[in-house]
This record gives sequence, C-alpha cells and structure tokens, in this order.
Amino acid sequence: MLRSLQTRSRAQGPDPVALCSALGAVDSLEGRIALVARAGPGRIVFSTSLGLEDQALLHAIAASGANIAIFTLDTGRHFAETLDTLDRSERRYGLGIRVVAPDAGELEELVARDGVLGFRLSPDARKACCEVRKVRPLRRWLSGAAIWITGLRRGQSAHRREIPFAESDPLHGLVKVHPLADWSLERLNAYVAANEIPINPLHARGFPSIGCQPCTRAIRPGEHPRAGRWWWECEDGKECGLHVRPPTP
Repeated sequence: MLRSLQTRSRAQGPDPVALCSALGAVDSLEGRIALVARAGPGRIVFSTSLGLEDQALLHAIAASGANIAIFTLDTGRHFAETLDTLDRSERRYGLGIRVVAPDAGELEELVARDGVLGFRLSPDARKACCEVRKVRPLRRWLSGAAIWITGLRRGQSAHRREIPFAESDPLHGLVKVHPLADWSLERLNAYVAANEIPINPLHARGFPSIGCQPCTRAIRPGEHPRAGRWWWECEDGKECGLHVRPPTP
C-alpha cells in the first residue's frame, strides 16, 4: 500500500487516488495521520482553525508523533476564546502552532478602501476581506508543501458533502487530505470527549462553526451548523475561499 502511494515523483507528491483508497481502509484517526505522514517525500502541513474538527486532528497528530508542520491563520479578528484555545492546545500537546498573519500593507489598504466593517456591504467585499486576511497568508504558507491536511467533513455543508479523503489541489500544487471526511458529528464528539481534548468554549454557547468575531454568531435552534457564518448573506455553501473545489459534474 505504502509503495503505491510513493510511485510519483517528488515534484508531483503522493498519488491522491491511491492515498484516498488507503485512507478509506484505515479506521482510526491516528492511523490515518500516520499513513499520511508516510505517504511520500515533501513537507506536510496542517492548517487549524482551532475548531472541533481541527482539535481532534491536533490530538491525533500529537498521539501519532508524525512530523507535520502546524499553523493557524491570525486574521486579527479572532474571538478571545479562540486565542485561549490556541494557548491551551500548545500547553497540552507541547506542539508549536505557527501563527500566520496577513500582510500589514495589504490589510491597511483594504480597510482604507472598504472601512473596518466594509465586508458587510456585499458578498464581493466580504470575499475581498477573506482574501487578504486568510487566502493570501494561506497561499504563502502552503508554498512548497506536498500535502495539506484539513478538518473538512462531508456533513458540514452541502458544498462539502462529496469531499474525498484525498484530492489533487492544482491551485496550490499539492495533495489535499481530509482524514475526517467520513466522520459524523456524533463520532467526532465521542472522540473529543474520550480523549479530553481541549475545545473552544464557544461551541457550548451555540457556535458550531467559529470564524472571525464580526462574522460569526451563535445559531438558532434548527439552523444549519454553518448558518452563523456571514449570516447576513443568504446563499448556500458560503465559503471564505480557503477550500475551493471544482464543481461536481
């Protein structure tokens, strides 16, 4: 199995089809992380938002001892509870989580043009804010990486319901891996509870999906888990631009 994952050149990275099949054959999260770590040469990175899924992945990375670079995007507008979760996580696992910030000049230009709350003017203005605060810093950090690990699950939204365990990401020139793709929220919660994983206290206050403070609210009973993100926009499948996938034929 491992040999088939390493058949492509270093420049190409691991074969996403073979990696997808291999991950589907492994049940435990720690086992999946260990498999990804052995998938081939090149830098492996994990981007964490410090949400529930990413905290589970952080625990599995620490438990597996895998050599994976961990980073988080500091947009400058996080909840205080999110920053506290970052500190508690580093102390719990003894892993350094690199804090990646946006370019100061680009951020100043954005605010000068649109204002401090200009992202609420239109979907395009909001996406421009996400571009500067999230997408561009992410692109810089992913440069030269072979594998990018994320916490995406199929149950998170309609936009994500078809995600595989691994896929080619031509935009960033790497293989994108989703070890939690097939996990239900029930299984995720059970894993977090069983391992006493530190989580953001906002989850218990009605925030299943946590982003920037001005762009996130608690959801109401019966609302979709991501309804609290950019709630002033009405379209389904709202994304910030970090996880862009081609449309399903």
